[in-house]
Amino acid sequence: MNSNTGAPVVVGVDGSTTALDAVRLAAREAALRQRPLKVVHAFIWPLMNVPLGPSAFGPPEGGLRNQAERIVAEAVAEAEKAVPGLTVTGEVVDGASTPVLLAAARDAALTVLGNRGLGGFGGLLLGSTSTQVAEYADGPVLVVRGEERTDGPVVVGVDGSELSELAVAFAAEEAARRQTRLVAVHAWLNPAPVGPGDVLPLVYDVDALRSEEERVLAEAVAGLAERYPQLTVEQRLVRGAPKRVLVQESAEAQLVVVGARGHGGLAGMLLGSVSHAVLHQAHCPVVVVRPTGSH
Repeated sequence: MNSNTGAPVVVGVDGSTTALDAVRLAAREAALRQRPLKVVHAFIWPLMNVPLGPSAFGPPEGGLRNQAERIVAEAVAEAEKAVPGLTVTGEVVDGASTPVLLAAARDAALTVLGNRGLGGFGGLLLGSTSTQVAEYADGPVLVVRGEERTDGPVVVGVDGSELSELAVAFAAEEAARRQTRLVAVHAWLNPAPVGPGDVLPLVYDVDALRSEEERVLAEAVAGLAERYPQLTVEQRLVRGAPKRVLVQESAEAQLVVVGARGHGGLAGMLLGSVSHAVLHQAHCPVVVVRPTGSH
């Protein structure tokens, strides 16, 4: 296995069972990409001004620093067990979890996180660290959720925005890599106000609206057949709330891909709205895509 070159897949660990689930999945993702895996543990305690070494009255292997090293060593061993032959390294980095992982993500091909952890300063609790990293990381972030499958499609949310285009491109590459089909989903609703003072028509043509939404979806996947001749692309236009539709689609998927932000409003991919809902409710792992260096 050629896994010694290129940007690594990075996985954050905190000693929780969920983090080890993330390690196993991250190892498989690294193998798929023929990349090395880097295990990172954020070590908050130096910032707290507490003793880090073993107690004078305890065993020499005690202490917070040694505990952190054991967390990393256990995760490295778990990754090597999941994918024998994979190049795996581990590092304890002083600092709080979010800034440590954001820094690691800058040089990563993919950053993988569990959907919750031990809580507190070191935890990877969805709604704090995982959500913040997914929102602000340079590059794609995969959050482990639900059931891991190898026989479902890759599902991508489409809304016509530039970030949606990035999500489609990422999802197509993932589907081709996994040798599965790509399902591009565009959910739409009747016109709704997206800001104060919006004036909506009293009468509108539903068929015309649907034709316009079909155009948005078709344009989103245009060109994929040329880039990925063997890839099966299914366009799925669904009338309904995007967050509910994508969560439903995730029930049969092996991966759901969304943009960090979109057009906003009901149709948008704004983290904290659609992407946030998918991260919290999806039945399979979720990748949030954002442009590199967008901050």
